[in-house]
Amino acid sequence: MGSPRGKDISISITSAFLKLCGLWMAASPSEQRARDVMFVYTVGSIFFAVYLQSSNIYLAWGDLHASLYAVCTFITVLMPLVKIFVLFAHRKNLFRLIIHMQRKFLQVDYDDSYERLIFNNWKRLCAFFICVFTFCTQATSFSYIAKPLIVNIGKNESERILPWDMLIGLPLSTTPYYEVTYLIQILATCQVSLGYICFDNCLCMLNLHAACQFRILQYRLANMPGLENESLLTKNEKPDTNSSTYSDKYYNLFINYVRQHQTLIAYCETVNEVFSLIAFVQVLLFSLLICLDSYQVVMANAAFATRLVFLFHIVTCMSQLFMFTFSCDCIVQESASIKSAVYSGPWTGLPMTTSGKSCRRDVMFVINRSQVPCRLSGNGFFIVSLETFTRVLSTAFSYFTLLRHNAETVHD
Repeated sequence: MGSPRGKDISISITSAFLKLCGLWMAASPSEQRARDVMFVYTVGSIFFAVYLQSSNIYLAWGDLHASLYAVCTFITVLMPLVKIFVLFAHRKNLFRLIIHMQRKFLQVDYDDSYERLIFNNWKRLCAFFICVFTFCTQATSFSYIAKPLIVNIGKNESERILPWDMLIGLPLSTTPYYEVTYLIQILATCQVSLGYICFDNCLCMLNLHAACQFRILQYRLANMPGLENESLLTKNEKPDTNSSTYSDKYYNLFINYVRQHQTLIAYCETVNEVFSLIAFVQVLLFSLLICLDSYQVVMANAAFATRLVFLFHIVTCMSQLFMFTFSCDCIVQESASIKSAVYSGPWTGLPMTTSGKSCRRDVMFVINRSQVPCRLSGNGFFIVSLETFTRVLSTAFSYFTLLRHNAETVHD
């Protein structure tokens, strides 16, 4: 019997990051205390990063290039703060979703070879997205950390710079203040990067595995796998589709698949309840972030190290936006395809018995319900899909064109 169980790199990465942020299930009181400590540490690190970026905005006031640099990084550290508080408020539903995914999606033995193939394909797709996004985010975080080391080459002690400026009455460029402050800022940057990626990875994993289950359900509704193997007739004999026994067996199996459909709908509704506000905030801020990143790469009179930082950052934003919208679009497309799958099933050959009539009636109900696909909304204002990706990019480059025109006007 084939089983898709085993190590899954996407689940390992996502669960490890959620544990490091303090938002994961605990099996004992000692584990819960460790989770609480990590949550407090994560929130404290993000608040410290917000303070640093607020200081940078204050120090850069009056300089257009420096102000836009500070605003861009401020938005970047503000996003994980919003995410962690929203998910902390919905942590019970989040944990229920993760447990349901583990028990009903991952820890299932798929007897049908085609179902195993579907599951493995979607698992690989999920792993690809999470690995790429994690790599891009960590590369951006590393570039922020490595930037002062590159810039400080050849400078004396009084000219050394930190990753972030601080408003504090200490000689931070001298030893040992510089080393201690640099270490504190590195730790805060690493924790912010974990908070930046872990919740998006979790949403991607929840969405893609739900889409996988919709695809498997389509196959089951269209083909009714295993029905011919029921002991309705003698072995190696084709089933008599006109018999009432076959009709009853078909209807019972169809009802089980309808219950699976209802469970998936409830699952997606819970995902929307947990992540709806986060989706709204992210879509609003992505346009501004991509615009500011493009300005720093193309227009700002910045050093090569700074341009490299924002080049990594814009790649991270683009990959995050695509992963986020693509996973949501998969839910929309796969849940809407249920109506075609159930219509193409073998229900037309059933006799007009009580089960046959009930099956035809229920098929119409399933088709009508599938007319409204499952989806993730931006707090009820819009539906997140691949169309959102193109709209955000279009808005971002419109902002960039306007910002470039204003910057050239000020310079002239």
